[in-house]
Amino acid sequence: MPAPLISPSILAADFARLGEQLEAISNADWIHVDIMDGHFVPNLSFGPDITATVKRSTDKPLDVHLMIEEPAKWVKTYIEAGATTVIFHVEAVDDEVAAVDLARQIRDLGARAAFSIKPDTPIEPWLDKLHHFDEVLVMSVEPGFGGQKFMPAMLDKVRALRESIDRQNLDTIIEIDGGIDTETIALAAAAGCDCFVAGSAVFNSDDPAQAVEQLRALAARS
Repeated sequence: MPAPLISPSILAADFARLGEQLEAISNADWIHVDIMDGHFVPNLSFGPDITATVKRSTDKPLDVHLMIEEPAKWVKTYIEAGATTVIFHVEAVDDEVAAVDLARQIRDLGARAAFSIKPDTPIEPWLDKLHHFDEVLVMSVEPGFGGQKFMPAMLDKVRALRESIDRQNLDTIIEIDGGIDTETIALAAAAGCDCFVAGSAVFNSDDPAQAVEQLRALAARS
């Protein structure tokens, strides 16, 4: 998959016009679907039914981010709903062994396996386990809320991932989520990100398709 990849988050979309909103970003690479349970993160978003609706409304891969407790109980449900990639939080599983086991389960079910880490979670314990994962999502804000300010310190995690992935000759995708816009995407790209989740920067634009193109161009120049 060529970088940079732009994955608009439907959390920022107008759900009264979801089909129209998805059509407006037909030039995006992926569609990012944020699942929140009101427990792992304070907010509640939507579940597998909306995920399935999105799947029926677009031909883009669905990048499904599970911000939920006990993700192992739900990965099959979301894959059946249309998830191309399932992202779970390492903070929501017991330990590193459980994370690797869950990644194997996701792959066995036919989806791409990914993990995400909160801002306070170190990346170093995971660098020797990257071969078990197709993607790593670095949170550059606290998960669970849209519209937060980008945290530049999180780019140190991206740089560590980039060095480790390149050294191991892996094709693991580095994705970043939180505060990505025309001011921050170049910084994230320069640090080594491949894929960029953008919500407000896309859906709050007068021309979402043009916003996608602008973000992609800014990332490509870095």
